[in-house]
Amino acid sequence: MVGKGTLSMTQFKTIDDLDVNGKRVLVRADFNVPMRDGRVSDTTRIERSLPTIQDLQAKGAQVIMLSHFGRPKGQRSPELSLKPIAQALGQAAGVEVVFGTDCIGPDAEKAIAGADPKQLILLENLRFHSEEEKNDSDFAARLAALADIYVNDAFSCAHRAHASTEALARLLPAAAGRLMQSELEALGAALGSPDRPVAAVVGGAKISTKMDVLGNLASKVDQLIIGGGMANTFLHAQGVDVGNSLCENDMTGQALGVIADAAEAGCEVVLPIDASVATEFKEGAANQIVPIGAVPDGSMILDIGPASIDDLVQRLGDCKTLVWNGPLGAFEISPFDIGTNAVAREAARLTGEDSLRSVAGGGDTVAALANAGVVDSFSYVSTAGGAFLEWLEGKALPGVEALNAQE
Repeated sequence: MVGKGTLSMTQFKTIDDLDVNGKRVLVRADFNVPMRDGRVSDTTRIERSLPTIQDLQAKGAQVIMLSHFGRPKGQRSPELSLKPIAQALGQAAGVEVVFGTDCIGPDAEKAIAGADPKQLILLENLRFHSEEEKNDSDFAARLAALADIYVNDAFSCAHRAHASTEALARLLPAAAGRLMQSELEALGAALGSPDRPVAAVVGGAKISTKMDVLGNLASKVDQLIIGGGMANTFLHAQGVDVGNSLCENDMTGQALGVIADAAEAGCEVVLPIDASVATEFKEGAANQIVPIGAVPDGSMILDIGPASIDDLVQRLGDCKTLVWNGPLGAFEISPFDIGTNAVAREAARLTGEDSLRSVAGGGDTVAALANAGVVDSFSYVSTAGGAFLEWLEGKALPGVEALNAQE
């Protein structure tokens, strides 16, 4: 894990380092997918697990999938069963899926014993057992008894020290799956040993939720570009009148602290120089472009302006690596998505020219990049949410550390 006092994100084994032929392999995936009317409505997370499944099966492994779904709080809950996911998994993988009605004990053992090696096995919701979230060693041992090898392919759950993500990795030969591998390699290249200069875009509503992110990035990047409602608090801290804009007046001291820490580390904090303002927050609201120091009374900043866009486009052109977390404005409503869209599209263009490595994730970031039409044009877009944010904060991720411990 990249960060103070933590291990490199490149110190882990992959499935290429394991002999899985004829072995039973437990794969921890994240199948916490959206459901509608009892059916999976978005199969993205399932599809992202397929390279691991297919590679393991091609190497002769019997693959046993583990996942959580929802928050059953240690109780069996029919509406939170993984059974509907088994059907979607089978369709995506093109193989028959055997469903085990429990993830430990006789029911799990029966499902595994009765499966053909070419079939895929999916065991019931880990969180039907309270011991999962307690990282209980006995529960982990019961999971380990089902197989010979453990593969973690759920980076999105790596920030949780749960039995299936942390304790289990210490009981069996363990490695990262293809999704975990690609995530760790992308993140390691972005902040672990990046090509410089490095820029970070950090947007969103409140700096109070991202102080650790800002503090960690200020010590690692060359330019810290702050947008969204967060930028208003930084501007206010510097004496700029931001009108009726979203602003955390009680966080001005912390904002100035980030600026001071960044300066000491040789990092430039970049704030908007103009803005798109309106008197109401709604789709198609009448708006005007004003210099950042001339926000009219009664108006609110809802996006960066064209001068800020030009400034950021020029800055990106001089960078080699970009880390992106959060929008630059109220991207959910037009026309206040213009700034985020323009800068994201320029980052995508530079990425396509191989002049920029772009890594993004967390919160509204995926939705913002999707709105700009560039999700598939960045070097890597993480859907991990909380794990991505904790990585940005420089925190050790238990699920990654457990894999590192295998070295």
